[in-house]
Amino acid sequence: MGAVIGYVGADVPVELITAAGARPVRLAGRPDADRTLGDRYLGRGLDPAARSLLSRLLAGEFGRLDGLVVSRDCEASLRVFYALRELRRVEPAVALPPLHLVDVLHLPHRTTTRYVLAKVRQLRATLESWTGSLITDAALAEAITAHDRLRSLFAELATLRRQGRIGGTRALSIVAETTALPVTAAIELLESVLAEDHAPVPGLRVFLTGSGHDGPEVYEALEEAGLLIVGEDHDWGDLLWQRRVGAPTELALAERYQHNGPSAPRASIRARAAHTAAAARECGAQALISYVREHDDAPPWDYPAQREATGLPAVLLERQPYGGLTPEARTAIKELS
Repeated sequence: MGAVIGYVGADVPVELITAAGARPVRLAGRPDADRTLGDRYLGRGLDPAARSLLSRLLAGEFGRLDGLVVSRDCEASLRVFYALRELRRVEPAVALPPLHLVDVLHLPHRTTTRYVLAKVRQLRATLESWTGSLITDAALAEAITAHDRLRSLFAELATLRRQGRIGGTRALSIVAETTALPVTAAIELLESVLAEDHAPVPGLRVFLTGSGHDGPEVYEALEEAGLLIVGEDHDWGDLLWQRRVGAPTELALAERYQHNGPSAPRASIRARAAHTAAAARECGAQALISYVREHDDAPPWDYPAQREATGLPAVLLERQPYGGLTPEARTAIKELS
């Protein structure tokens, strides 16, 4: 059985993990999981999704991991890394895998590309030491080609969503399933889904922005209320697949992650608004919802510009519980639909 490498955040170049002969597994929280351990080490003022993830990791819910790569995609991910690093230092009895932080910057400069390329090479060396396998250029090229193939299949799935032939809840669940599979198995899963017959799905066509969603609970609640989520701009959804690597090289890999986005924690308000407006138009959205979890501070700053740029009926659902909706949010959704 090959090595299993966990990762946190969408800025981790998973192609390198695959090229090392390991299975990448994206770690996530779970709304109904006990958060006691995460609250103890991170405090209760941080995004509950991150606190849940840390709790599950410390409780051993992800099984054996041969390494853990954390990206600096947001403040919460960085705090998780620092907590784990300190725990490894002061609590050697806690069974934790070796850690590595990937700091991908998203500025559109050549100097930024050089910086990100250096971080890609550092991760490559770390994975080689963890797995005992040399990552050859041929293995990297093969991995890049496979992950780009997977992204192309996600684009086909997105087309079905825009046609109203698959719901957002199922699409998000498929994404989550693929992030725990070897890329070849993920490709097979997507191909089987795309080969199915897909009947039209009713509902008001909604574009979802705001916090990311690592599970289907909020999507289920929104679609049970008569909405159809046809697109989103978070990194468990459309931002996961929209940008390909394109060329089988380290440099192209670095550029892919440098220019991926724009995400709420790392992009300007103007860039977010322009991206959301273009994506909502492409999806044929009839309304805009910004869902924001408690202690996720970035998305509310984006909302006024997103609402203006899209020109759609819109609602901001702030300070929402992880994986749920407040009664006030449910009332606002009913008024929107």
